[in-house]
Amino acid sequence: MEDLRIGVIGLGLRTNLALAAHRPGRGSVVAALCDSDPAVLKQQAGRFEAEFRTEDYRDLLVRTDIDAVVVMTPDDTHERIAIDCLEAGKAVYLEKPLAITVESGDRILHAARRTGTRLYVGHNMRHMGVVRLMRDIIARGDIGEPKTIWVRHFVSYGGDYYFKDWHADRTRTTGLLLQKAAHDLDVIHWLAGGYTTRVNALGDLTLYGDLPRRDPGTPRPEGWLREFEWPPTRRENLHHIVDVEDVSVMNMRLDNGIIAAYQQCHYTPDYWRNYTVIGTEGRLENFGDGPGDTVKVWNSGPTGYRDDCDIAYQVPAATGGHGGADPQIIAEFCRFVREGGVTDTSPVAARMSVAAGYMATLSVRDGGAPYDVPALDPDLIAYFDRGQV
Repeated sequence: MEDLRIGVIGLGLRTNLALAAHRPGRGSVVAALCDSDPAVLKQQAGRFEAEFRTEDYRDLLVRTDIDAVVVMTPDDTHERIAIDCLEAGKAVYLEKPLAITVESGDRILHAARRTGTRLYVGHNMRHMGVVRLMRDIIARGDIGEPKTIWVRHFVSYGGDYYFKDWHADRTRTTGLLLQKAAHDLDVIHWLAGGYTTRVNALGDLTLYGDLPRRDPGTPRPEGWLREFEWPPTRRENLHHIVDVEDVSVMNMRLDNGIIAAYQQCHYTPDYWRNYTVIGTEGRLENFGDGPGDTVKVWNSGPTGYRDDCDIAYQVPAATGGHGGADPQIIAEFCRFVREGGVTDTSPVAARMSVAAGYMATLSVRDGGAPYDVPALDPDLIAYFDRGQV
């Protein structure tokens, strides 16, 4: 099998994903690199054997030797770059979130359908062991029919990962209830087997709004992702614009009647996600979200509090970034580029997670008022559900 030749656009914090795609002789090779920062391009080039490098992504689109592109640029650039790539006939891996508004996401989906070019959105959590294990538990009927899902997201590194660069600027992200929560909203939809139709949410900038910021144009401090201040009130060198919420809580009604809730805080001591799914015959809850951690099931009772459970499942061992999800999602993307067909990720699902997060952010900034999630064109749903064959 000849290697797929992949171009990578954006060499920032997700470069490890590009490395997962660089498997010369094993199915795919990174043959072209693009980053608008020449220093970053030069620094990262040594990690690949790419023959072609450029600061302008459009240079990749005219090359006939590039089969597909992986887009890992800031969120506010996704629409423009993705549509240009689709119109050039290059299969696209677009890092989540799909877009920063509902309308922008819909335009990307329309472009994929109009051009017939394959679009894949990088919701890699669908390939994480803990998520797949929970989905299997639900499918087996261990907890009966799911009725409610609660997610708590503890983000200990939030002040560094999201408040020291462009993520803190709502014009670049809309907000972290879209940017960061897009993963978990997608997981909620996948576990529930439905999509959010109505939301309300509350949130605020409760801690990082008053901390020291860098002047515009000032680079992030050396070691900014290796050295972390504690407690969070000691953090400094934040982005010069900080206007997204650092705490958010969100309630959802899904189209199948399931009620869900999501909570996010960016200054907790620990960093992990806690899922609880309650069904008609029991509940599941994860304790840790990586390989070797545990998902517990309680499906007998009623009882008072008990620390033990009826069934305990261990999250399977895995290698590679994000609990083994990165190599798995790249493998699925490469298969999809070659063959088309249905994948575990879905452009429709990616749009619905953006739509839920976007409308929830509007609710946050409107005092918690409820908002309906705009429906997606049924023809688009049917097109992508067929697998873009």
